[in-house]
Amino acid sequence: MTHRHLDCKQFQKATSIFFGIYEAVPRGFGNIKPGCRLWLRTHCVYFSFFSNDVKPMNLISNTAVTKPVIWPVIAIDGPTASGKGTVAQRVAHALGFHYLDSGSLYRLAALAAVRQGVPLTDDKTVAEMSRHLDIRFVGEKILLAGQDVSDDIRSEAAGQNASIVAALPQVREALLDRQRAFRESPGLVCDGRDMGSVIFPDAALKIFLTASVEARAERRTKQLKQKGMSAIIDDVVKELRIRDERDINRPVAPLKRLHDAQLLDTTEISADEAVASILDWYSKTPKSSVGV
Repeated sequence: MTHRHLDCKQFQKATSIFFGIYEAVPRGFGNIKPGCRLWLRTHCVYFSFFSNDVKPMNLISNTAVTKPVIWPVIAIDGPTASGKGTVAQRVAHALGFHYLDSGSLYRLAALAAVRQGVPLTDDKTVAEMSRHLDIRFVGEKILLAGQDVSDDIRSEAAGQNASIVAALPQVREALLDRQRAFRESPGLVCDGRDMGSVIFPDAALKIFLTASVEARAERRTKQLKQKGMSAIIDDVVKELRIRDERDINRPVAPLKRLHDAQLLDTTEISADEAVASILDWYSKTPKSSVGV
């Protein structure tokens, strides 16, 4: 067949076929010099669609494709009162990353349900509430519907309530996207029970941070007393064991150490030492795994 040049309108029409949207073709494309790569490909597209004499060709084999940036995540999972929140915040600060305390979202969902008189086991209703919670994190304050509830969600009762709603499948699904939305530039450090297994399975570094129940009970008792709350260590040990049992055996996203997660036992080490270990592991993480 005889080749011919495309005028501006023909060029736009052919390019619209290539890109699928006519309006997306810039007007300036009509001035592209004959013979350049895009000009040649567009000619081939045009004639492959309007002539039986030209066979379709691979038009994008050499086209540069920009990969979406996937910001790195350090996922820290572990049982309650293991110190993962303190460690995660310090790691995030050291790297300049965002921080997500996933447990606070479940505590907020449980608190909202209690305040509205909704049974904690009502999966459908609590899930619907969770999707529309007015939550804001302002510095170290956590606001629910404009009210500072930072202390309210840190009580032992709030923790137990959170454990109940966290076992509900629809509630977990409702909070899935809200948690993933925290993944922003330049990166994220998050802690919870299923950060590495469900929320961010592609995390650059996964940590399972734990400690003996006795050490955890001692830390939790100290925390509560510092906030002016009464606490008896034997009662705290009992509550932690109940919470562990529920978290480990729940049918949806149970607490467990993943095969690709680093084990970090903080029973005998300080928070600073735990932070140093995580930063060291992260520094050795292959660049291809951290979104750069």
